[in-house]
Amino acid sequence: MKISWSVFDIPQKEHELNELEAQSTQADFWNQAAQAQSAMQRIAKLRREVEQWQHMVQDIRETLELAELRDTSLESDIAEEVKRLSNQVEKMSFQAMLSGEYDNENAILAIHAGAGGTDAQDWAGMLARMYLRWAELHRCKIEIVDEAAGEEAGIKSIMLALQGDWVYGYLKSERGVHRLVRISPFDANSRRHTSFALVEVWPDIQDEIEIDINEKDLQIDTFRAGGAGGQHVQKNDTAVRITHLPTGIVVSCQNQRSQLQNLNRAMQVLKARLLDIERQKREEEFAQLKGEHVSAGWGNQIRSYVQHPYQLVKDLRTQHETGRVDAILDGELDEFMEAYLRYRVGQ
Repeated sequence: MKISWSVFDIPQKEHELNELEAQSTQADFWNQAAQAQSAMQRIAKLRREVEQWQHMVQDIRETLELAELRDTSLESDIAEEVKRLSNQVEKMSFQAMLSGEYDNENAILAIHAGAGGTDAQDWAGMLARMYLRWAELHRCKIEIVDEAAGEEAGIKSIMLALQGDWVYGYLKSERGVHRLVRISPFDANSRRHTSFALVEVWPDIQDEIEIDINEKDLQIDTFRAGGAGGQHVQKNDTAVRITHLPTGIVVSCQNQRSQLQNLNRAMQVLKARLLDIERQKREEEFAQLKGEHVSAGWGNQIRSYVQHPYQLVKDLRTQHETGRVDAILDGELDEFMEAYLRYRVGQ
């Protein structure tokens, strides 16, 4: 078996890694703390990716050497190892297809309950749990930036920051309206209800974003942090809400320890959202995406989750579907994310 590393730009990534590691040893490297921190994060990502491929190639070579021995007692073990390696190569090859500008960045994911009242708020809470479970399965670092609890159950909205490899590349497939059909646990007559929630996703590249924002375009409000924060919830007005007047974008942050930290984090999120708007505009120009904001209601869903009268999850863009509703809601989303990417690249 011949491994073509050039297909995945491994030599180029090794070269970039070596250059960054050399820079990190310079005496003045930490003079610019923000840039140094960004470089260290890039080094960590590159090292993980390069080492992953190096280990893969080594495993393949060792398996080929065993196969060349033609020892019949090893056939079962070799077949099992070939199956494992094939699955791993397929997954890593899929990651190599993530070629978008921000695909290997962290991501911010926001969920908003749509039409459906208490059921919609409960559905938004179910989606939040689904993405948190997905993040845990992928060993992502999770930050709850902001959360508004539902009136009776679930949540009205939540904003999550997820850190890990290829997080935005995977999660960008989730943007849109998600529809749930089930017997409502809040209906005394046990009738079937349809609920909607809107999912938004954009890359979280923080200090790397260079966007000029006029202070006159901002309305900044402070309020007391709420939620189940225990002893860490501040008793004074530490939470921050920023409204960007030209676009109407509202960003809140209340999970940090101080008002200044919340303000800085909210500004990072605002810049990320403004950058995402510009990205969508560029995509519209090339007719790659419609990109408009859609209402969380009938006719706009990207994916349906049906729990009654049958079990089915179906993506309305790719037509990918499965009856494993419970597994999907428990975070096993990769099959839908991968189907979406293949759909986008025309495979």
